[in-house]
Amino acid sequence: MSLGGVHDEAEIRGHRRTYIGAMAGRIIAGIKEAGTMNPVFLLDEIDKMANDFRGDPASAMLEVLDPTTNTAFNDHYLDIAFDLSDVIFLTTANDINSIPRPLYDRMEIIDISGYTSYEKFEIAKRHIIPKQIKLNGLSSRILRIEDSAINSIISGYTYESGVRELERNIEKICRIAAKEVIRDNRKRITVKEKNIEKYLGKQKFRDTSLPKEDTVGVVCGLAWTSGGGAVMPVEAIVLSGGGSLELTGQLGDVMKESAKIGVSLLRSCASKYGIDEGFAKKNDIHLHVPEGAVPKDGPSAGITMCLSMLSALTGRKVRHDIAMTGELTLTGRVLPIGGLKEKSLAALRAGIHTIIIPKDNVRDLDEIPDEVKDQIRFIPVS
Repeated sequence: MSLGGVHDEAEIRGHRRTYIGAMAGRIIAGIKEAGTMNPVFLLDEIDKMANDFRGDPASAMLEVLDPTTNTAFNDHYLDIAFDLSDVIFLTTANDINSIPRPLYDRMEIIDISGYTSYEKFEIAKRHIIPKQIKLNGLSSRILRIEDSAINSIISGYTYESGVRELERNIEKICRIAAKEVIRDNRKRITVKEKNIEKYLGKQKFRDTSLPKEDTVGVVCGLAWTSGGGAVMPVEAIVLSGGGSLELTGQLGDVMKESAKIGVSLLRSCASKYGIDEGFAKKNDIHLHVPEGAVPKDGPSAGITMCLSMLSALTGRKVRHDIAMTGELTLTGRVLPIGGLKEKSLAALRAGIHTIIIPKDNVRDLDEIPDEVKDQIRFIPVS
């Protein structure tokens, strides 16, 4: 049952029999269709329900999903207690923040992270390509898409947690190939990394912001995004001035606070790193996170920003082939972060093989695929 755009409570509870055209709600109708009292019932897009003058369907869902009260679910059309306690209800949502709090309390949350690039590659090879070749009237003898081309589509033409855009690109290749077979009477077409631009045009996604060599004040951080992870360089420069901290790159409040914590920590241990203790009065620090049009927030770039400023103040270069993530406290402790799996995959895509992570995140290494762990060296810090 799709709940997207459902705004009438009668969809869930049914209409009273006094109305013309009265009928049972979709829950009872679904159980009738299943023909059993203990089906698996999937409620799709529960976060997209709306409410208006016809009632609030989200409130009606409270009784449906609460195992203590749904033994006597009251559908207005039946007008007798109906037992829903044997039904297994599964619900899906893209954004759990828009689910009403009382409804959220009645659920057990299972987080499903986006596909890794390895998983996308296997899904494309085993399922999407054979399906699209068949749909476009071709055969595997006529069209062959090489592994290098699949990887090129995943990294250069899609930026998503699922595989819909990947499927659209493969479908596009199949359509163009079908046209070539008919128009040019070609017997065999092979799509490689070298000729992929002929079918899909220029690459859409390129990591142009990453440092290509060791630089003073430039450090690679790791960020979690809806399309997976991303490598996020942080840049800092020191200017003569009156001790102000300039932050640019559309940073959220939490990220700005992390930068201020970094400055205070460096002031407290300036002598340890050979920094002039009066730098906060004599110098301005400008900290920038590239891709300034993209909003960024969260505390996990704390150690990255602090190290970037330390590098700028000491004039020592930072290795460009190391990435890091971790929240920083005022006393210099490194706290755990989320999205380690996605961040690790982003680092590997960018050609980074050493990552500094918080010590408390070592337990999350179990979630990371072995083929990724074999290629990345994780350095836990506290």
